[in-house]
Amino acid sequence: MSMPRNEIDSEMKDAWGVYTQSLEKSLRLLDADIQEAKHMAGKCTDEWCAATEHVIDDLSNALFSISEPRWSDAAVSQKIKELKHRVHDLYADYRQVYRSVH
Repeated sequence: MSMPRNEIDSEMKDAWGVYTQSLEKSLRLLDADIQEAKHMAGKCTDEWCAATEHVIDDLSNALFSISEPRWSDAAVSQKIKELKHRVHDLYADYRQVYRSVH
């Protein structure tokens, strides 16, 4: 027996919400790590820089490859746009930390 359409839509919206919340949480954690690194020169090792850059790349790829569902509303589109701006700003902050060390 198949699921009714409204049940499927509800599950998809819930899953989409969890996904965007997880991306947002990842950006918050990364931001905290970068802000901490600004004040701790010893933390900015080559290994830290490489790992941080890979995380930023992964988050950027996840965000910029999103194909928004046709059922998404303006709030979902706005959230994705905000997250894309945040990852861009985080990369700029990371580069500032990187340049201060190298």
